[in-house]
Amino acid sequence: MHDGVTSYELLQFLHVFLFVFWLGPDVAVYAWSRKAVEAGATVEQRVVAGQMMALVDVIPRAAISLMLTVGGLLSEYVGLEHPWWQMAGIVLLGPVWLTLVLIAAFRDGTPFGASAQRFESWLRGLLIVAVPLSVAYSTITGRLALAPYVGAKLLLFAAVLLFGYLLRARLAPLRQGLAELATAGPSTVREEAMRVSLARSRPYSVAIWLALLAAALMGVLKPGAPQSLPDGDQTLVSLATQNN
Repeated sequence: MHDGVTSYELLQFLHVFLFVFWLGPDVAVYAWSRKAVEAGATVEQRVVAGQMMALVDVIPRAAISLMLTVGGLLSEYVGLEHPWWQMAGIVLLGPVWLTLVLIAAFRDGTPFGASAQRFESWLRGLLIVAVPLSVAYSTITGRLALAPYVGAKLLLFAAVLLFGYLLRARLAPLRQGLAELATAGPSTVREEAMRVSLARSRPYSVAIWLALLAAALMGVLKPGAPQSLPDGDQTLVSLATQNN
């Protein structure tokens, strides 16, 4: 028994919080994208739908940026120790990534916002490569022996980042069409390009949602955790929380 909220419990809450605000708004962005290409919608309704897509999209992007930091801190409680330099990188990653996301979103259309968007894109690309390499090294060296499911969740995270890259590429004609729609009005060719863009992006949206749900299931079931830890990490958690 303990009074108050432990560090472990707080991190667990943040982890679930980020998952909810990643998946939920991401589905909302997709719903608004369908409104943007709806045949019976007016030009004004489509333009508003495009604006809502951009506005709501900031929420899952912010959640993504903090997920590795919260997950990295949480992994300390399941037996994954990090050297000080690695922990420093984990702690700094979230705030830096979140800052880039917010600057890109709220300074959109400015050179500063474009630079932030470019750096954030580079960071995502780096993580797509670095995360699987880190999981491979940790698996070979036995660092994931107590919590192999953490490696699987990290691989799913890297896959989601990759799907996100492909999704944005497929949605480029839709976003371009919405920008032109606001100034040039409707066009049969433009609207067809927007519908095709959304249809081509749909598999990547579904893949992202399925990967997120699979990662959540991994976190609950903790496959591969030692049998001596009945609840996956309860023994390690109790030892860790005694020092909080």
